[in-house]
Amino acid sequence: MKNKSYIGISFIVLIFGIWAVPKIVAKFQKSDLVEIGPVPSFKLTDQDNKTITDKDYLGKVYVVEFFFSTCPTICPKMNQNMLKLQKEFYGNPEFGIASITINPEYDTPQVLKEHAEHLGVKHYNWHFLTGDKDYIFNLAKEGFNLYAGENKSAKGGFEHSGLFALVDKEGKIRCRKDKYGNPILYYDGLDDKGVEAIKEDIKKLLEE
Repeated sequence: MKNKSYIGISFIVLIFGIWAVPKIVAKFQKSDLVEIGPVPSFKLTDQDNKTITDKDYLGKVYVVEFFFSTCPTICPKMNQNMLKLQKEFYGNPEFGIASITINPEYDTPQVLKEHAEHLGVKHYNWHFLTGDKDYIFNLAKEGFNLYAGENKSAKGGFEHSGLFALVDKEGKIRCRKDKYGNPILYYDGLDDKGVEAIKEDIKKLLEE
């Protein structure tokens, strides 16, 4: 009778191992996304007047954009595409968004709060960030290598990139490769294909 019990328990352990081991191995394997480098350190203020740093995002997969609330050109499209990401990952505590204004003199925490409410932002890890203008310009250009600057002849008075940066749970900027095997570096925040690509890659990073 005891032998039958041992055989039964061994069979259950074997089945559990066949089912669980591949999942455990996959959990500790890195995806095929390229590591570009560590995200630059930052310390800014969000729409609730709370200080937010890059350390607050550790343990989360998050997307970074540079925008401004009065932008008459590409920012509304970028914000709408961020809303698609919010919808896809709503309720996931390991997902976040950092929307950093390049017009901090106008985009105060109160203005950003109203902007977030107008957009319908609900995810508690979506922070609209403001701070010193020179600090933010340097963060964009030197930290993320994404262009941002003032230009009085440009619509809205500012010029900036429409790209999204993807950061993993360890604080490293990540991306996929193009068909030639080259890292794309950033994702097109204005294009549906770019949004679908970053959506797929966020899922990969959430599994790491």
